[in-house]
Amino acid sequence: MNKNICFIDGLEGILKYRDVDINELIDLPYDAVSYLLIKGELSEEKELAEYSARLHAERGINREVMDVIRMCNLNIDSMEALLTVVSFISQFDPDLYDNSLEGNMRKAIRLIAVVPTIVAAYYRTANGKEPVPPDPSLAHGANFLYMIKGSKPDPLEAEVMEKDFILSAEHELNASTFSSRVTASTMSDLYSAVVSGLCTLKGPLHGGARSEVMTMIETIGSPENAEKFVLEKIEKREKIMGFGHRVYKTYDPRGTIFKQLSRRLAEAKGDMHWYETAEAIENAVIRELVEKRGKPIYPNIDFYSGVIYKYMEIPPQLATSIFAIGRISGWIAHCFDQYEKKKIIRPRIFMLDEC
Repeated sequence: MNKNICFIDGLEGILKYRDVDINELIDLPYDAVSYLLIKGELSEEKELAEYSARLHAERGINREVMDVIRMCNLNIDSMEALLTVVSFISQFDPDLYDNSLEGNMRKAIRLIAVVPTIVAAYYRTANGKEPVPPDPSLAHGANFLYMIKGSKPDPLEAEVMEKDFILSAEHELNASTFSSRVTASTMSDLYSAVVSGLCTLKGPLHGGARSEVMTMIETIGSPENAEKFVLEKIEKREKIMGFGHRVYKTYDPRGTIFKQLSRRLAEAKGDMHWYETAEAIENAVIRELVEKRGKPIYPNIDFYSGVIYKYMEIPPQLATSIFAIGRISGWIAHCFDQYEKKKIIRPRIFMLDEC
């Protein structure tokens, strides 16, 4: 097992999960990447088939869960409903208090499998539609799109959604992962650790930035308005959503892949408008901040993922929850690592000993 869950070189723009480069992982199914993160090694064909079968079998939600979803405020962001429902379903898990490796693995399977179903069921209920049951024959990304739209997605959209989950799956000791690890360090259950991650991810400076990017692009409206918008933001010293990263001082490798995917979607749909608007924003930011001022501020994971959601007609209210669907495997990998340590994280000691 590779103990290094994630490696980032912020100067060279390198990202690896368990020592495998993200550019190699991007063509695998999400289930294989999830297995890699949690188990620490790439699966053999038989192992992956068994892992996928277990995930697909645990996708369903019962009537009690649907009752809770219907009781949620249907006008809120889906993240609020998601963290509420995940907390609720924990009490019905027979392994809730089993902190053995086997018990935690069973809980991990259930969580990874059911979170997309919860998000899709809430979205359809909030829009006055009946939830669509999961299809065990579909991959992780295709099944999610099927559950929110009610019809099988076209191959390109299914591929893009699968890759979105992979790119979102893990990113070292970010804010939400740290929250999950702190909770796990107390030997609290896996559901509690995941809820901690969800609560942190929904912040606008973390996972919530994707929906902000979508709103920003809509506000700008066209490529012709991009430069004026960027110059005004710079003059006011305001943050431009989807740009800059605490670790990367060059182009985020996930952003590079998302940009390629957004262009493919734009070309396939015969509509370059949103892509060209985003590219005009990027060009203006790089010209004004990177080239003129020498600041290493490039598009991050949130920027072109927002463009992708525009083309797939995914509303901003779902953007952060989709991030969570991918990231949950990374949280769980870190929680498993923390459970092995059996050592509580106290921030001062953690910063001195672990970072």
